[in-house]
Amino acid sequence: MNKYGFFSTSLTLFFCQFCLAASPWSTENSPLKIQDEMVRTQFAIAMDKTPSAPKLESYGMLKDGRFQHPTQAPSSHSSHPFKGQLDYWDQESYAKNIKVEAYYPIQVEPFHTWQNIVDFDERRYLYQYVRRDLKIFDITNPKEVKLLLTKGHTWGPEGAGGEVSPFREGEMMGAASVAWSEKRQAYIMVQAYEVRRFGLLGDKYRQPDKVKAIRNSPHLKGFKVYEMKGPLPKDWQLIAERTTDIEHPDAPIGKQQGSGVRDIPAYYGDGTMYVAAAPDKKHALTEYPNDLYSAGYQAWDMSDPANPTLLDTLSVDGQIVGNPQHEKAYISNPRSGNKTSWMGARMPLFLPEKEAQFGYAAMGGLGFYVVDISDPKNMRIISHLEFPPSVAGTEGDFIDVSQVAETGLVYYSGYPLNEDCYEPYKDIYIIDVSQPKTPKIQGVMPRPMPPKEAKFSDFCQRRGSFGPKRTGAYHQPGQSRAGILPYNFYNAGLQVFDVSNPNKPKVSAYFVPPFAPEKVADYAMGNLSHSVYVEYDRNLFWLFTNHGFYVLSSPTLGKPNLNAPVQAWPPKV
Repeated sequence: MNKYGFFSTSLTLFFCQFCLAASPWSTENSPLKIQDEMVRTQFAIAMDKTPSAPKLESYGMLKDGRFQHPTQAPSSHSSHPFKGQLDYWDQESYAKNIKVEAYYPIQVEPFHTWQNIVDFDERRYLYQYVRRDLKIFDITNPKEVKLLLTKGHTWGPEGAGGEVSPFREGEMMGAASVAWSEKRQAYIMVQAYEVRRFGLLGDKYRQPDKVKAIRNSPHLKGFKVYEMKGPLPKDWQLIAERTTDIEHPDAPIGKQQGSGVRDIPAYYGDGTMYVAAAPDKKHALTEYPNDLYSAGYQAWDMSDPANPTLLDTLSVDGQIVGNPQHEKAYISNPRSGNKTSWMGARMPLFLPEKEAQFGYAAMGGLGFYVVDISDPKNMRIISHLEFPPSVAGTEGDFIDVSQVAETGLVYYSGYPLNEDCYEPYKDIYIIDVSQPKTPKIQGVMPRPMPPKEAKFSDFCQRRGSFGPKRTGAYHQPGQSRAGILPYNFYNAGLQVFDVSNPNKPKVSAYFVPPFAPEKVADYAMGNLSHSVYVEYDRNLFWLFTNHGFYVLSSPTLGKPNLNAPVQAWPPKV
């Protein structure tokens, strides 16, 4: 047994051979073909509970104009129209307490992008990117945004165009956090290098070649650290890189184990950085069909950004193949065997401030955790909440911690993955963490509803995806606003919640963008808006959609400043 408690699993593997031969699930789609030891074991340890397609009469429009979601559904990349749904893409837009200041029909990618803002020499720069596609904008004047650099593709109605100035093999623009380093007297950018899933692996139970390709990914599994001398990549100096494969820190590219850093590092400058990562292939207990890893957390000492040092790792019960305690917890989870649920971390620990005593963890189908990080060398789980299964879709991805200092409340949510509301609705849970050892679910946020002038009574009728994503990026200029939670809501655009009275939260403003069939590839239409980024210092929302991005202002934020920012971001403190 090693440090992760890995035992022989010969009996489990023997059972799996029977499982492959006998399971009726193997007759669906193409035949099962599992060669990878970890996938084989994960498949074998639980009974097959793959959700069956819900009966048509079990979900759909109710007489009062509301939509009733399925109680569960299989993961699906197809459309699932229902009676009462629009038979066209709604090209109207709707707004309340929000003004469109500008619109830019530029697509980095229609499905998902990350964003950062950094100031140099009294100019403000926006980075929008996803892996090998990057665009850099000068947004000093929000009404006259200038595109400065493109690397990779520019998407349009025909899909992705040809690559421009491509990244070198093995390089990309990983999800990044930027902060000021006193030690280096410079901005430091930490980029996450994560294994690719979408566009490569569709079903780990049937694509052994793709599984093998991910195991041997031809790029770093970990993170890179850059010193930013200016706004453009030519001005960035690589000062460190680390693999999250902590048992093989010197392993070459292609031999490193694990997931690499997932999503975005929780990095606040000199001090401790927290990342989500599966350090090895044994962190494999996840049902999600195109993911091989159930990520936990790592803490890294970044007091010298040029020499990151591992401080501690953290896993929760139900993640590690071969460990009896983990496998028992996994089997007891009602999601085990459903070939659908995301298990483990997607994002790092959520911290309300740099020196926070507690971090909050969203672990998908494994639930919500409060983690004591007062000693980063010894991260400790002090409490845990479970939630009823909500399958398909991602069940626990994001935690808004902007209100916790004043109210003791955090807001926990997943997001939809199937279109046409072909899955349970993804509630935003209100959790009271004022007593960290005994967190309590206080309630859920209200479901956004269409305005009266819309030709539909529920957003599910509008087609595409509907549900919450996130309230913005990990780092956003200025200070988040007390009582305000701006969520991106896919086909419902930007929904701004007023939580000044946490017992009666309400939607106080919204901007629902139009669908734009003439600008978007058919297969990307349903993913209308995927991200909101907030300039709290200039009182501006940036809403990113599959046909471009919008600059928005609202009285909920305050009077917008459409001039150059007054103070540099990130702050040099």
